[in-house]
Amino acid sequence: MSAERNLRLVRDDERLARIVWAHLDEPVQGPGLAWVASHGPVEALERLVCGAVGRGSAAATRLAALDLDGALRAMDRHRVRALVPGDAQWPIGLDDLSVGPHCLFVQGHADLSGLHRSGIAVVGSRSATAYGTQTARRIAADLADRGRVVVSGAAFGIDAAAHEGALSVGGVTVAVLACGLDRPYPAAHAGLLRRIAVAGAVVSEVPIGHAPYRQRFLSRNRLIAAATVGTVVVEASLRSGSLNTAREARDLERHVAMVPGPVTSVLSAGCHEWIRSKESSLVTDAADVLDLMGALGVDAQDTRRAAPQREDLVSPEDQALWSAVPVRRGADLASLARASGLTVPATLAGLGRLTLLGLVIRHEDTWRKAPRPG
Repeated sequence: MSAERNLRLVRDDERLARIVWAHLDEPVQGPGLAWVASHGPVEALERLVCGAVGRGSAAATRLAALDLDGALRAMDRHRVRALVPGDAQWPIGLDDLSVGPHCLFVQGHADLSGLHRSGIAVVGSRSATAYGTQTARRIAADLADRGRVVVSGAAFGIDAAAHEGALSVGGVTVAVLACGLDRPYPAAHAGLLRRIAVAGAVVSEVPIGHAPYRQRFLSRNRLIAAATVGTVVVEASLRSGSLNTAREARDLERHVAMVPGPVTSVLSAGCHEWIRSKESSLVTDAADVLDLMGALGVDAQDTRRAAPQREDLVSPEDQALWSAVPVRRGADLASLARASGLTVPATLAGLGRLTLLGLVIRHEDTWRKAPRPG
């Protein structure tokens, strides 16, 4: 199909023009991104067709080979819709990117416009341990149960566990792919992606028919980081790709949190380094995540403290006496005074206070500790 024929199909339709540009440009790197920013998608396409910009470029070559009719039919066949900036369901967090996508290709009916308030990314190692997958699943399930949308990349390991956790409680989850939505990646997750599309959405800036390349994964990570309130990393080695998502989130001034792992685990070394260098917050569960990323005054969590013990009731002045009181066989007043180093009157006064607290039982002229509750 000729470039002129594609242009006639587009006419003044900005949505169609952006779909065309998504076929012509690589994410982040394509020259059309600058042209569209300067002239708008329709005029930029007209300039490319007439040779005013991009003469002999890869974008011009791709445009000449593009079958726009076939691409649109493929979208219909795979039930894929296109979102463009300004749409009611557009994830507005993407507007913070220095280089945003031309459009988003979406399977599923989830409204993505609220991700900047309710979306939380949960990402991590593909080679996850049982500890990592269990932790990611639990955190994601608890977040989804609290009405948050769990966003991840549908990869093996932590990503899959996060999606599964959200689905297990009937929650909403969004998968962001680095390839066309007609090519489930990894292929083993085709069933998982179908379930995600039913419960939430599967999203890509890459058109149907495009394969997953390494650079597209790195570009995809910025979408996960930008669309959400913050990013939680569960297991990441020092060279983990999930740390790229964390860096994108940090640079966009989103929250970044790391889940610690065993100090001997190479798969948690990246998380530990971020925590050590104070580039992220330490979280251990969904309550910690919401304390950091949730609504102010609604999701705040009290400082964790050990469960109170009855010994906490004993005042400093009665500590020595409390230690001297036996557990089973009672002791008389004189014995307790000698053992605690107190005078007899001070011992008697202290026993009175401990009895009022329910910590000491008196039987005739002897005292012993009260049994522990339960």
